[in-house]
Formats: sequence, C-alpha cells, structure tokens
Amino acid sequence: MSASGVSSQHKTDQVFNILVVGCSYGGLATVVNLLDLCNREVSRFSIYAALPESPVQRAIATRITIVDERDGFYHVIGSPLALLARDYASKAWVRFQDIPALQTPRVRFLHGSVVSVDCESKSVSIIDCQTKQEFDEGYDYLVVASGLKRVWPSVPQSLTKDDYLSETGEHIDSVTCATRHGVAIIGGGGVGVEMAAELKLVHPNIAVKLIHSRNKLMSSEPLPDGFKDRVCSVLQEAGIEVLLDKRVTDTEAVDDDRSDKLFRISLADGSRIVVSHVITAISRSVPTTWYLPDAALDSNGYVKICPSYEFGFSQVICIVLIMSSISRLRFSSDVPNAKYHFAVGDIVAWSGIKRCGAAMHMGHYAARNMHQQMLSELATGINGSLTPTVVELEETPPMIGVALGKKAVCYDPAEGTTVGEDLMAALFGDDLGFGICWGYMQLGQMP
Repeated sequence: MSASGVSSQHKTDQVFNILVVGCSYGGLATVVNLLDLCNREVSRFSIYAALPESPVQRAIATRITIVDERDGFYHVIGSPLALLARDYASKAWVRFQDIPALQTPRVRFLHGSVVSVDCESKSVSIIDCQTKQEFDEGYDYLVVASGLKRVWPSVPQSLTKDDYLSETGEHIDSVTCATRHGVAIIGGGGVGVEMAAELKLVHPNIAVKLIHSRNKLMSSEPLPDGFKDRVCSVLQEAGIEVLLDKRVTDTEAVDDDRSDKLFRISLADGSRIVVSHVITAISRSVPTTWYLPDAALDSNGYVKICPSYEFGFSQVICIVLIMSSISRLRFSSDVPNAKYHFAVGDIVAWSGIKRCGAAMHMGHYAARNMHQQMLSELATGINGSLTPTVVELEETPPMIGVALGKKAVCYDPAEGTTVGEDLMAALFGDDLGFGICWGYMQLGQMP
C-alpha cells in the first residue's frame, strides 16, 4: 500500500474525542445533535430534511465524554416548584444514566469537576467527585457549557440526586409549616417573582410577601417598565403582597410562646415584619470559568466567542458592523487551537437574557459547526476537499417569559408585553417546561 493510502486509511478511521464540560441545556443540546450528525442523520433541531452534500459518505466515529459536577440533568426552570412539591422534585432531576438519548457506547459520563484546561496540548485536569483524585483527560474538541454558579434558591446546591431530594424535602417541610405568619421572599428578581407565584399556587392558604429594594420588580433586567409593572400586577392578583422600595437590613430568629419558628425582618424605613419562614432570593450569578485560561475570558469572566469577520481589507466597514453581531461559537483567536474549542449557554459573553432556549440554540449551532469541521478534516484525508458550511449565531435582543402561577408574562421586541393562561400553557405546559425541554431535545429516544 502506498504512503498516501496508509494516510487516507488512518484519516478515514479516525475517532474524534469530544469533551463536554457541563451538561445542562446547552451541553445536552450539543451532545444529542452531534450524535445525530455524526451518525449521518439530520440533527434533531434542524429545520432541513436532508444533510448537505459531502465527500465523506459514512458515519463519523466519535467518543463523547461528559464531565459534570452533578450526577444528572437538573431542570433549572422548575426550581420554584421543585422546592415545593416532592413529586415534581424527583421528576426535575434525571440521572445521566437514566436519560435514554445518552445510552450509547459513544457517550460516557465522568462525575467530576474540571480544574484546568490546557488549550495548547488539548488536555483538561479533572477531580473525581467520589474519590477526590485528580487526573488528566485529552480531547480533540472541547465544549464548555458549565453555565453560571447560582446560589440557593435559584438552584439546589446538591451534586447527587439523593442529596438533592433530601435538600428539597427539608425546604418543603419548612414551607408547609409556615401557616401562622406566612412566608417572606426577599428579592424580586426572576427567581423571587416565580417562587412567590408558585408558592401561592401550591399553598393558597399561606400568606406570601415579596420584598424588593427597588421600585420595580426584576429591576436588573434590560426590560421595559410596562413588563415589570405587569409582573407586579399578576402577582398581586394572585394574592401576593408585593413590597417595593423596601430594603432589608436584618433578619433574625425570634422566640415565641407557642414554640413556633418565627423570623423578624427589619427594613431600612424602621418597620418590621414577622413571618414563619424566609426565603432569600438575592444573588448575583457568576460564570464558572475559573478553569479556563485568562485569554479565553472577558473582563467579567465570560467566554469570548470569536466573531465572524472573514472579509477582505476593502470591506473593513462591513467588518466593524458585523464582528460583534454574529459568531461561530468558537473561542477567540488569541487562544491556542481556538477552532477546536467551543462555548455554549450562559457561560458565553453574548447579547440577550440568559435563557434555556438560547443555550439549546447555541448547542445546536456548536454541534453543526464541529461536525462540519470534522467532515473537512476527513475529506482532506481521503484526497477530497470540503469547505465547512458554518452556521453563525446572531445577536439576541432582550426577551423573556416568566411563569407566575397560572399565567405567564412575556416580552419580546416584536410583540411587546403579553400575559395569559394560554401563554403559560404554550411556553411552560403543566410542569414548568420540563416536558417541553425533554421533548424538544428528544431525550426519551435511544440514539
């Protein structure tokens, strides 16, 4: 056999090692779409009926390794209900071994934390969650999808399903017993408003107070006042007492003659509130990027994804207009081997509000662009050629939908603010979007 024949055979038999750090919405979307494409199937998120032409007429051999601190997929959107109902809590966390779409020899799961990434040598260091031992793992392609570090009650802090069920169970017991003086939720951001609404829906006989330090709910979001006012009115219509412009200065446990567990909340205006249970929903989520090199991150710790501006010098004006508006989801070019490194989901420095839909969309695009790059490498190895057909992520305007009990309140630039039970059914179904996300990613189907 000729030297070129040996080289071609080696390329044809190549196995691509893909390592995915974090497997929530963005990571899962990347994995399941990449499995489809590498099996010569149309990706499950695609709107097209057929794959594009390629000189590589076979499946691509891949080995996908998922590294995650949790032992399963947790439906973050469902947190308000998971902290109130045991049946739903169990449903909202699915161990990776119990997700049919991942049950293939091409996928393996490592329950651990990535502590460093060497982009030049294409290797990561991982600490095993059980043994606490550190080891290295090589890769051909890396996808970082570890998201944001969120505190309680945005997400439970447990890393295994068993511990999570204990954690949520304790909270459920505390809320259920808060019938005498009710519950106060401190913080009227997205987490606070949804938790207040869900609590009142599940426990209509418990008084619920929502305390926020600003004059508008969801004050940190880049959304119009009309949307924020509508969120407030829907909560009030549901029987929730909304206290705006009230800054909490102290919360302390107090003794009670009846041996009930009570808390006294002190406000900046000198007033006090006594409740049976307090939920603090104030947090600033931070990107989980401490394991990445500084060159990959912006000043806020988010991953810089390379803008697409491959134009000639004569088109420099076009470059200025486009470089910040579309991206192929690869690391910035000042990172070694940038074209083999992708980032998706909340960890990315990109426009728009952090949402699961945006994360899944990014995962789909990253899978398609990785697949095209693999095809290009294989086509070169079999004496062919292929110019990758990439898809580019466009700027995302601020848009959101919040589940407030029986109604959803939504905003997008085209429709403005809308509200209704029909929107709740369309956007969240009857389980805060679990079934919608599970079905869209087709997680119940074997590969």
